[in-house]
Amino acid sequence: MTIRIAITPGEPAGIGPDLLLKLIQHDWPVQLVAIADKSLLEQRAKQLCLPLKLIEFNDSEPAKTSQAGELYFSQIDLAAPAIPGELNEANGEYVLHTLRHASEQNTNGTFAAVVTGPVHKGIINKAGISFSGHTEYFAQQTNTSDVVMMLATQGLRVALVTTHIPLAYVSKAVTEERLIKVTEILHHDLQEKFGIKNPRILMCGLNPHAGEDGHLGTEELETIIPTVQRLNETGMNITGPLPADTLFQDKYLNQTDAVLAMYHDQGLPVLKYKGFGNSVNITLGLPFIRTSVDHGTALDLAGTGKAEVGSFELAIREAIHLATKDKVIINDR
Repeated sequence: MTIRIAITPGEPAGIGPDLLLKLIQHDWPVQLVAIADKSLLEQRAKQLCLPLKLIEFNDSEPAKTSQAGELYFSQIDLAAPAIPGELNEANGEYVLHTLRHASEQNTNGTFAAVVTGPVHKGIINKAGISFSGHTEYFAQQTNTSDVVMMLATQGLRVALVTTHIPLAYVSKAVTEERLIKVTEILHHDLQEKFGIKNPRILMCGLNPHAGEDGHLGTEELETIIPTVQRLNETGMNITGPLPADTLFQDKYLNQTDAVLAMYHDQGLPVLKYKGFGNSVNITLGLPFIRTSVDHGTALDLAGTGKAEVGSFELAIREAIHLATKDKVIINDR
């Protein structure tokens, strides 16, 4: 049976529309449906000199595989014309409308997954809309109390205990309750979505040298170590906390399925150094599958045809594999 994948191209002035239009120049074994403004797709295709046949999406019709050069679309109107490279706060609400529509249609089963292009958080907030990221937005839309942000590339998965919060708030956010919830979600989805029977998880310490027995911080002794012990007593396989400055080496990574970092810039710089442009962002804990690119809007490349499709293509392929429970295409050793 053919499945449907929703795609939100993201910031209309960025490279998201460009990447999608490049990627639909070959056949796909699923029905790809852009949640976007038809005029945006037409104008950008013309600018990039790419052939495009737009087909209005009708969920009452049987799903069909996407053929080269054609793209199904579900219309969401822009508030203002989108000019490549030029942010316009008038379109902040448009971006959220695409995400809201994708969330609703994934929740009701119309789509098997959603793949999101890069958005510009600053311009959305400038439009007067509080927005900290896709992960948090989809959690709110689905009334999901806890979700986990994970990025993956060949040979490495990194999940986060905290996401888009100031560094000054991280210590207070790393609680026993939060650690347990995040680890349980990570463990569950590694089993259910990735087919790993007994997931092995490496947990980073919060402080330099994982606190060095309390001399460089007490969070490890007071919170993280007792929580790891408690989790392992339930049958999980958690190692840590380990110092983040030495954890990311083969002797550890070859024996793990995922690394759990305490905060955004603890784990993601390593992953992006290893696989930037060839990694994918996956939200765990949602009632549907959501993958995304590992990069931003790259406004300077929008409309030039020079943007690389690697991460967007991986995000689509990973969504397909997760939705069909087929072999996961990244992190295979």
